[in-house]
Amino acid sequence: MTGMPYHVVEARHVSGQVVWLRFRDGTSGEIDLGPALRGPVFEPLRNPATFRQFAIHPEFHTLVWPNGADLAPEFLHDNVHVSA
Repeated sequence: MTGMPYHVVEARHVSGQVVWLRFRDGTSGEIDLGPALRGPVFEPLRNPATFRQFAIHPEFHTLVWPNGADLAPEFLHDNVHVSA
């Protein structure tokens, strides 16, 4: 297996600040990022239109936004609510 197991390989916006994620190790589920959006770089992401502009960074394999905000893939993996 190449890469770390917590690398994000797929992401879809669900609603509000909730995102469905799939990781390299096969783990998938939803995560509500609302509580994590604290601090100056994350404040703009409280706007739903801005929040939906996330992408998966091709090198760091985590969620990033056009304003430079990002979240550690380990944080995402550890906090996702795994779907059955």
